[in-house]
Amino acid sequence: ETAKLDEESVGLLFRRLSTSHLVTIAQIEGRVRGVGSEFVLACDMRFAARESARFGQFEPALGVIPGAGAVQHLTRLMGRARALEVMLSAADYDADLAERYGWINRALPAEELGEFVRSLAHRIASFPAAGHVAIKDRVNAIALAPAEDFRRDSEVFGAGLRNPEAQNLITAAMKRGLQ
Repeated sequence: ETAKLDEESVGLLFRRLSTSHLVTIAQIEGRVRGVGSEFVLACDMRFAARESARFGQFEPALGVIPGAGAVQHLTRLMGRARALEVMLSAADYDADLAERYGWINRALPAEELGEFVRSLAHRIASFPAAGHVAIKDRVNAIALAPAEDFRRDSEVFGAGLRNPEAQNLITAAMKRGLQ
């Protein structure tokens, strides 16, 4: 799918990562919040260090929705109630709870994470690429939201950013160190 340049968004860029013929695996050892979380959600698989990984979608605390794919991915991965909890609470979640909720594939001890991800990537790479493409195409047809849904979330996010209350909250959060 190609979108017009004036319709481009980070969410559509990340969606292209999901639909690419590459198999993408995120290895998470620190914090992934906001757009960082949305990036790893666009990856095909996510594995995290039990001791140090933290996940969050803080945008609702600023009066906006996550605009780069979290609404689409988290709802499909977790179900409605858990997705609402995660997004409306704007809280951080540790790797064990993220695993239980479906945000990530697995939480592993930090000392095992790198070797596990490396071994999995090598195993997958040893199989024919045509199979990867066919499997991703079929799984995406079932589980990945249409591009229009990502586009709509981006538009709602942009509209929310223009709200004066959101602007005040964002300015205050930036002064307190939000990155």
